[in-house]
Amino acid sequence: MSTPLELYEKLVATNPNVERKGATVPYTSLNGHMFSYLSKEGKLELRLPPAEREAFLKKYKAKLCEAYGKVQPEYVEVPDALLASTPELKKFSTAATSTSPP
Repeated sequence: MSTPLELYEKLVATNPNVERKGATVPYTSLNGHMFSYLSKEGKLELRLPPAEREAFLKKYKAKLCEAYGKVQPEYVEVPDALLASTPELKKFSTAATSTSPP
């Protein structure tokens, strides 16, 4: 069984325009704007545009990301089962890159 980090790296590899960064907290960014990261607990947090975020929260019964006691309203916490499904998650990862300004 793959670890969350291995699954995250597999997802990142599906987009040749981004690279995984961060040693302690792995993350991706585009044009200097972070759009995903893997928490210390091994949870993928993904920044989505408003419409996709609402659809994601409903479809997967997911929740907004919470870090250091604060809700990050632009980020969703990806359920573990979805993290293991790279093809299904890829469309949301692609949508996440659209949240990064040019």
